[in-house]
Amino acid sequence: MIKGTGSPLNLLYSAIMKISEIIDAMQEEIVARGCFIVDVSVSKDNDVEIVIESEHGTVSLDDCVELSRCFEEKFDRETEDYSLTVGSAGLDQPFKVLKQYVKAIGTDVQVLLKDGRKLKGTLTGADENGIRLKYTAREAVEGKKKKVTVEHEDIFPMETTNAVIPWIKTE
Repeated sequence: MIKGTGSPLNLLYSAIMKISEIIDAMQEEIVARGCFIVDVSVSKDNDVEIVIESEHGTVSLDDCVELSRCFEEKFDRETEDYSLTVGSAGLDQPFKVLKQYVKAIGTDVQVLLKDGRKLKGTLTGADENGIRLKYTAREAVEGKKKKVTVEHEDIFPMETTNAVIPWIKTE
């Protein structure tokens, strides 16, 4: 133990970068580039990962490079002893923040519900309470021998969904 620092746990805690400080330091620059924060994580080894998404369009390599430079200007690598990754939200990754849902309105998504169902459809609405999804399902209909395709547009509260993922058609 180093004299005057308290317990080894306190020394470890003070050496790990704080997510709230990173967000506060980077928010203005991220917004200025037309982007928003999807996630910020810091490992116990100070591996910092900042995930962003563009308000309109896609995140460019220049966005990531410039945000990395900005971060390095604000946080001294020698003092903080960190590694840094700045990247865009993956096309196959579940949405994490409301802005992603709102940006995706009108696009096709796959919704994984907590009851085990998987639905593919068009996201037609989203707010802090839930999502609205337009989808089709094969269902038995009275008077018909075979199942028929029925169109639905339902609201799913956020607490009933496990994940909403962009759906990229491969046809």
